[in-house]
Amino acid sequence: MPDVLLLALLLAAVAIGWWLGRRERRGLGTPATSPGLARDYFVGLNYLLNDQQDRAIETFIGALEVNSDTIETHIALGNLFRTRGEADRAVKIHQNLLARPTLSGAQGERVQLELSRDFLHLGLLDRAERLLQGLVREGQDDELRQSAKRLLVDLLEREGEWQAALDVALPHLVRQHDDIRRAAAHWLCELADQERRSASPVLARRHLKQALATDARCVRANLLLAEMALDTGQYRQAIRLLKRIPDQDKTFIPSMLEPLSRAYRLLDDEVGLIQYLQELLETVPYTSVIILLAETLRRHHGDARAAHELVAHQLNREPSLGAVDYLIRLYLREAHGNEDERIELLQHHTHTLLQSLPRHRCRRCGFSGEHLHWQCPRCRSWGTTKPITGIEGE
Repeated sequence: MPDVLLLALLLAAVAIGWWLGRRERRGLGTPATSPGLARDYFVGLNYLLNDQQDRAIETFIGALEVNSDTIETHIALGNLFRTRGEADRAVKIHQNLLARPTLSGAQGERVQLELSRDFLHLGLLDRAERLLQGLVREGQDDELRQSAKRLLVDLLEREGEWQAALDVALPHLVRQHDDIRRAAAHWLCELADQERRSASPVLARRHLKQALATDARCVRANLLLAEMALDTGQYRQAIRLLKRIPDQDKTFIPSMLEPLSRAYRLLDDEVGLIQYLQELLETVPYTSVIILLAETLRRHHGDARAAHELVAHQLNREPSLGAVDYLIRLYLREAHGNEDERIELLQHHTHTLLQSLPRHRCRRCGFSGEHLHWQCPRCRSWGTTKPITGIEGE
């Protein structure tokens, strides 16, 4: 919400508070006038009309008495400061509210939640965590406790405390929110990756199976299980695991091709790889599948004729800059020292274009780059970064 609108709401709140105060004093038989409040009100209004928002806010804060009718307005004002990047001022307002003995239990919990958001914004994670842990343990309002849990999970995730985040999120948040279920599967993959590096394969496999039980579409879990199978010489098991990925999410097929090719190569089963890649092309004419199949056919037959035919056919079916670049390379490879400088120049330009293009993009915020990030560096969403498809991608 724009600052001006919030200031207008604050102005209205001050006016209402002034009017209620006048009415209450009339009912008690006390004088209805409040010259100090009236003066502050009109001074603040003057600052607002002259576009001096900061001075208007300070004046309205002084004019708006903290009571049960104005708590929400003070909270909204603190939130306004936080969204403007002035979380330190938001902290002062929310801490001032917490010091009021007239605050009800529900109001106190609400203010603590907002104060924890202020601390998170300032990077004071320890203070935010203490407040959120208290709300999760002792909060009376169920909706507020769920909000505190989500914030606490986010905080623990930022700190890389994967198991602690799981302990808070399981089972209720994981069941209720798709984004947390997907994130929880990746936290389990993070734990498995750590255990794999520390030579604890049993624990790693256990966490990866738990990740798949949490989110059956977790491609990363099957990729890690396949890598572990390759490490221990279980090549056919690795292939079985990798073949599950297209059913989980077809867009991740390019990410599985390298370990899949390695497994078939270690089994000396080139024919099996060719058959499977041909099956994949029937459903997804991705450039990386086309190139891997073409290279495998070229090695298998000892010449590039089958590779030429495959790429030319697929280009007619689905245009692709990557496939064009590969086809030019095939022509140059077959030139046997009679390279045409014009073709070489064309291949140089297509290769340069491909090198400048990102290969992965977050489907939520649009962040793109060369590497696959399981958690988007910009929006911090898990599993939303995928290979780019289309003429300039897969």
